[in-house]
Amino acid sequence: MVTTPREQLLKQLDRVDHLPSLPVVIAPLLSYLQQPLDSLQVNEVARLIEQDESLAAQCLQLANSPLFGRWQAVESVRGAVVSLGMRRMREITTACSLINLTPKNCPIDPTVFWEHSLGVALACRHFAREIGYDDPDKAYLGGLLHDFGVVMCFWVAPKEFALAYAQASSSHVPLAEAETAVLGIAHPEVGRVLAEKWHMPSDLTQVIAWHHDPERATEHQALVALVSLADLLCRMSGIGYGYTEDREVDITHETAFRVLLAACPDLQKLDWERFTFEMEAYLEEVRRLVSLVYRRK
Repeated sequence: MVTTPREQLLKQLDRVDHLPSLPVVIAPLLSYLQQPLDSLQVNEVARLIEQDESLAAQCLQLANSPLFGRWQAVESVRGAVVSLGMRRMREITTACSLINLTPKNCPIDPTVFWEHSLGVALACRHFAREIGYDDPDKAYLGGLLHDFGVVMCFWVAPKEFALAYAQASSSHVPLAEAETAVLGIAHPEVGRVLAEKWHMPSDLTQVIAWHHDPERATEHQALVALVSLADLLCRMSGIGYGYTEDREVDITHETAFRVLLAACPDLQKLDWERFTFEMEAYLEEVRRLVSLVYRRK
């Protein structure tokens, strides 16, 4: 019996030994960093970071970068945590961990991909504050992790994913649409399978699984819808996957808008023109951060 590309890919997802080993580090780190900032311990954050040599080195590099206004040399991970503060370390360690997951020879330029992920994260946090969403930091993390499934597609089906990306790029359609056509499965479902396997928090798993279809989220719908809108806005503003999508978008007609409006009535008052203009200012910061963090082996 011939197996479909979808069945083959799902079978490969069960072979965790063929995937990068970094999730062994990232799972406890993510879990710990999700606690309230005032309950985090400097020594514990440093201990978790130090379990991965590359992550520790990148955190030190960032701590010593003028980008964060640090002019005195920081020589230890603990010093980096103290110097940058818990909030910034939560963002940096998560970003570095995920960037380190990206395999070589990706069909998408990894720098472009991580610019998109960080751009969505920044947009999510700003968006959350503008509309009165109660946890802007969780919105940031959801934005950063929303395309977790794309990274996993790199690993489990590199050739097939390259075909899907080429089709999306040449046809100017959403990546998930091309993935479904070529692979029979799209990155949100791939991400959900791995997120559940690695016991990622349920709210982040819902974001990863349903950011293209927030009405189908079984919980945390407002967070999923917020990330969905920020993702769409970034892609329409040129902070996407390295190609343009041929589509007209009216944000107020999107399903995600309706879902989010039910939870955050202040969304109705948002000045979309000003918000879109402010998003453009994030791009330069995102590019600088990615260029500092991303280092090919």
